[in-house]
Amino acid sequence: MALTEIDRNLLKRCLAEEPGAWKDFVDRFIGLFIHVINHVGHSRSVRLSADDVDDLCAEVFVALLAEDFAILRRFRGNSSLATYLTVIARRIVVREVAKRRKAEALGHVNAHQSSIEQAHATGNRDVQRIENTEQVERMLRDLPERDADIVRQFHLEGRSYGEISSRLGIPENTIGPTLSRARELLRNGASRH
Repeated sequence: MALTEIDRNLLKRCLAEEPGAWKDFVDRFIGLFIHVINHVGHSRSVRLSADDVDDLCAEVFVALLAEDFAILRRFRGNSSLATYLTVIARRIVVREVAKRRKAEALGHVNAHQSSIEQAHATGNRDVQRIENTEQVERMLRDLPERDADIVRQFHLEGRSYGEISSRLGIPENTIGPTLSRARELLRNGASRH
């Protein structure tokens, strides 16, 4: 299948960092990534919770954002964008699932624990909270209101994806990508200063 004009324009808008382009990209391909994640989990006999799916989806989006959209910039248009993204997402998910299995086999802390959960486990909760609070406050300044609510509830209030979904009336599978976008925004902002 060839690259459609819709996807060509969407890709061009993302690479040009036009306002709203990344949100349109996420909306267009999040279902595809969730399907890939579930398929990899099923084919590898790995039981994935909703939080696991959200975390893996966030990993895919973070990888796509990395190095100024390097993965998207490498797309040559020799297939449909969906086919290209399926291959990329599958590689990322297989790698992450293998990494988590290895970590679990070695008895390490579960790879998808949040930094707040890790801080609770290690007893460094206060130090972690102070660092996170400063980082979260920086993130909140540049985010749209809904995204800021998600970041605030997750990082500052320690709410789960399910709680945030219920409180804000949004699908649970949009929370991980929103948090990833916010982290990427923070990283980009830190690299400019």
